[in-house]
Amino acid sequence: MNALSPVSPKPDHVAEEAVYDFDMFLDDALLTDPHERVRQILRDAPPVFWTPRNGGHWIIMGHRENYEASRDTETFSSELFPSEILPGILAAMPGATHLPLPTPINLDPPSHTRFRAPLNPAFSPKAMIARKEEIRALTNSLIDAVIEQGHCDVIPAIAEPLPVQVFLKMMGLPIERSAEFRDLVHEFLSPATSMLDPFLRMRKVADAMKGEIEARRTDPRDDLLSLLWKTEIDGEPMTHETMEDFAVLLFIAGLDTVINGIGYGIRHLACNPDLQEKIRENPKLIVEAAEEILRRYTFTVPTRRIAKDVEFGGWQMKEGDKLMLYLPGADLDEREFANPEAYDLGRENKVHIAFGVGPHRCLGSHLARVELQVVYEQMVARLPNFRLDVDKPAKFHGGNIIAIDSLPIRWD
Repeated sequence: MNALSPVSPKPDHVAEEAVYDFDMFLDDALLTDPHERVRQILRDAPPVFWTPRNGGHWIIMGHRENYEASRDTETFSSELFPSEILPGILAAMPGATHLPLPTPINLDPPSHTRFRAPLNPAFSPKAMIARKEEIRALTNSLIDAVIEQGHCDVIPAIAEPLPVQVFLKMMGLPIERSAEFRDLVHEFLSPATSMLDPFLRMRKVADAMKGEIEARRTDPRDDLLSLLWKTEIDGEPMTHETMEDFAVLLFIAGLDTVINGIGYGIRHLACNPDLQEKIRENPKLIVEAAEEILRRYTFTVPTRRIAKDVEFGGWQMKEGDKLMLYLPGADLDEREFANPEAYDLGRENKVHIAFGVGPHRCLGSHLARVELQVVYEQMVARLPNFRLDVDKPAKFHGGNIIAIDSLPIRWD
């Protein structure tokens, strides 16, 4: 059993009926079978509830409630750190002259719109489809390295190196530093132990890229860092500080999320040999198969700050409260999806919100879809029916990503 985070006292404005005890980082059932635990919470808890763990915060599990909150940026703010506290935070970090904040994900409209616009062309469907064969070649090389073994741990063998290498190349960061960068991501996403922790971690991420960021200012190449240096925001030239803000966001988002999407998809395929065979016989099913996997195993949990007092989900929330958009619950909500626990390749309603909804819908969703579809297609095409390794169970960790750390599989 994990030692859960300490219990925080319930604020006066939180109704007793709104409380449900759930530690999104260390809940034992979540770390054993994540989406089964999510289904249990959907049965046992209100669609919106307050948990006393991890400092005390709200969690939205319901689909309709997640959809509404994601689109109401005036009430549910992505500006997690109010501007008035930032000077004090900076003063508490000796030697630091800038607090790199993940931009534009930490902004609300209209600022979010202005800072996201320069990134849109680089992540457009056309730009991502152009990378498809490059992604396929890399996937095949990773499969080549393990195919004769008859077994592998999918996460370190395929799910990590594929999106990491693709993204480092897009960014213009050295592939040989992959392991170092992944360690930084793990540290960044672990539970904070103090208010200063998130800022120290973002500063550390920015410092790790400092050399490459500066190099692209004077030596531009065909990569995102070079593209951003050429960008103007509101007619003003790019600054090193804004480059750090962009780089922190792209680094964290690009090096973690797709890894888990691959992991859950391969895990589902390993448990369903009939589905493997269907895709093997008809690869055109890949697109629909991948979308239903995303719905069934959504894994991202964005954070919001309550920007003003509001009644939501039947409860009173106060300005400054912290809230989690628990998208894995939204896509398993029986009020939105018939038999949501069932994986249904022919499901009529597969309109999931795994990539979020509203202005903060995932910028990299088109890249993620290409990578997921290619990996599933090549794994099924290149390997005979694969299965979970019964002697080595999968390992998970919780937090803002319900992540797979290890997924051993075998094939004959």
